[in-house]
Order: sequence, then structure tokens, then C-alpha cells
Amino acid sequence: MPEKPIIIATRGSALALAQANKVLADCRQKFPDLAFEIRIIKTTGDKLQTASMARIDSNLPRGLFTKELEVALLEGSADFAVHSLKDLPTELPPGLILGAVGGQRADVRDVLIYRDGRRGFKPGMALKDFPAGAVVATSSTRRKAQLLALKPNLKVIEIRGNVATRLQKLADNPDIDATVLAAAGLGRLHFTITPDGRLIGNEVPDGTLAALFDAAEMLPCVGQGAIGLETREGDTRIAKVVEGLNHRDTFQCITAERALLRGMGGGCQTPIGAYAEVVDGKTIYVRAVSFMEATVKRAEGRRSISEAAALGEELAAKLKC
Repeated sequence: MPEKPIIIATRGSALALAQANKVLADCRQKFPDLAFEIRIIKTTGDKLQTASMARIDSNLPRGLFTKELEVALLEGSADFAVHSLKDLPTELPPGLILGAVGGQRADVRDVLIYRDGRRGFKPGMALKDFPAGAVVATSSTRRKAQLLALKPNLKVIEIRGNVATRLQKLADNPDIDATVLAAAGLGRLHFTITPDGRLIGNEVPDGTLAALFDAAEMLPCVGQGAIGLETREGDTRIAKVVEGLNHRDTFQCITAERALLRGMGGGCQTPIGAYAEVVDGKTIYVRAVSFMEATVKRAEGRRSISEAAALGEELAAKLKC
């Protein structure tokens, strides 16, 4: 009797499915003798599309986009879950672990998305070129804090929905001048920024423009661009599978960033940016910024790649001083 298929749990959004299908393809390539299936699970976050993400700590549960997938793992109806790592809480339920990352990290940068012709906007503009009072829509407290640090005379409002929904809201609402999205998500949905600064792809409204932020000026959120594979602790069969998909350097970078966020006592909507890089094959370098207090705090540091977690904890201590 053949072994039962390995069930991969995922959300049902276009981006989540793009990530899950990438992991599925990698699984089938690396383990051709095993059977794999995707199981789509609707999460609390998918059901609360009108909720305020900026108030997540006060009136919404943590793990908005992960809880139901984790229940499936614990109940045994799924074998591992695929997450956008930026959505995965640093404290996981007992019995579950971050088993691996699904391949090399994608572009960590954020992208400024705006409309051609609106208020005189044109291709090739940057945030500094926007007029005073320009309205930028984002649900991320981290992005809001960094946008206002870069250009204090902006007006920042909230926006919800998946990538396609946000692009359409920008196109349809003349009161919104721009929004900010992750380059990784745009890339996984096969959207492209042309050399002249236009965003093209399926479901991209005509006249949509895009400009990449430098990671140094707009530090990404913890885990941005990485795919997390969550598994049951002690499940040796599944551990061998996800280990075959793991990208070592990305996993160590994520380990440092998540240790920093955990040390700060924050979650995915905490106004903290962090970016870890492996710079020479054996050293990990982390830059971080915190907007948790009135005074903006920044920290950076280097350690051996084997000390990724310790480096994250060290930088968290510096930011809390």
C-alpha cells in the first residue's frame, strides 16, 4: 500500500497559493517518490478584511494568518504549513516549530506604488518628490513610521486587502496617492517593474507606477521575503522533507531577525524593521530600527553565523535601553 500523501497547509490568497505551489514544485522535484497535496485553509485574518491591523495588539488575536493552519498541524490533518514568514508569530504553539525556510529569500525591499498623472505624478519619482500632504495608504505600523521619518508632511491612512485589491483601490480612489507593497509578493505574483518605472502584470490597472525603496532607508519587517515551513516537533519524516528544502543562510538570517523581535516583545505589526545578511559566508550582519517609543532607536551588529539568535537578542537589548 502506498504511503499517504504529505499534506501542505496554506491560506487561499493568490500570494499564499503562489508560495505553496512553489514549495509543492520543489517537493516533487527533490522527492519524486513521495506524494504531496495542498490543502487550503481559511484563517481568521482572511475573515477580518475590515479589521484595523494597526490596532492588532489591542483588539485582535495574534496569529491572524496562521492559527487555523497550526490547528490543522496539531490535529494531524496537515503535515506542514507554508507561511509568509513575516506573518508567523515568534512564539509558536507548544509542539510546533519553524522547521525550515522554503528556499532562498526573495527581494526584501518595499515598493512605492502610485498612479500616472495623478497630482502631476510621473514615472521615476521617489517619495521625496511627492508633494506635502500626499496620502499614502498602508496597514503596516512599521511602514507608516518609516514613511513619516523619511517625509514628515505625508498623510498616512490605512488600507486592507490582498495585493490585487490594494492596487485596485489605488486606481479607483482619487484620494489615495500611493501605497506600499513588498517586492517579494509582487515578484511571486509575476508582476514586473519595467526600467521606466511602470508596474505590469495580470490585474495591474493601467497607469500604475512603482519605485523601489532602498532597504537602508526602509528596513523590511522581520522575515519579509522569506517562506516559512512550520512543522510538528519530533516528526522525523516531515523534518527530512523540509530540511531538503531549507536554505541555510536564509534560515540563519531569519533566526537572527526573529530573535530580535521576540526580545523586543513584539509581533508582526510592531513598528520594528530588521534586516539580516550573511556577508562573507560565515558572518551575519543585522541592522534594526524601532519606533516603539517616542525616540527612534537604531542598532546594528555582526557575529558568526552560528550565533544568529544571540546577535538578535543582543540587538534587542540595545534597542530597549
